[in-house]
Amino acid sequence: MKEIIRKFLVALKKNPQVIPLLAHTVAFCIFSLNLTAISNTTAKVYGPNMGLCAFASMLLSMLVYVCLFSAYPKRKKPNWLMIALILVMYAIMIFADYVYYGRIIAATTRQESPIQVTVATFYILEAQYVMIQHIIATVVSAVLIVLEPVYAKLLKKINTSIEVEDNGNLGAIELSDEE
Repeated sequence: MKEIIRKFLVALKKNPQVIPLLAHTVAFCIFSLNLTAISNTTAKVYGPNMGLCAFASMLLSMLVYVCLFSAYPKRKKPNWLMIALILVMYAIMIFADYVYYGRIIAATTRQESPIQVTVATFYILEAQYVMIQHIIATVVSAVLIVLEPVYAKLLKKINTSIEVEDNGNLGAIELSDEE
């Protein structure tokens, strides 16, 4: 078990950008695995720009992967332009999710003919919660990208070397062909 943890830490020390990649993967899964509830809510509520907001969040979530792989090339310094582009895409996704969430709230609380959430339309509440979860996961991903230089330095301070006994007591090695 110790060796597995050590190997994991060595890999993490070499590639600390895996941490924000995994955080973005969680955010992506939260959104994409609930697309049925989101699309059903869009069809039921039919608020202005709801479809565009859902489309923008999904598209930008996929584009962030491309930018993440371009932002951290192997054995080179990070590409700050790509990191800035990722943060702009995160800001647009958060705004789109907030607008979508606002459209759901407006449709369920309006004065004239509000949409009632029943057992048959429970997907509306599900989509509402998905938007909140996606906003939180996206903010966490953005914070992890911004703090990557900090925890990369902290990871490098972790001692992952292997203790080898009797390292200094090696005798002379005979390399002659005599047997």
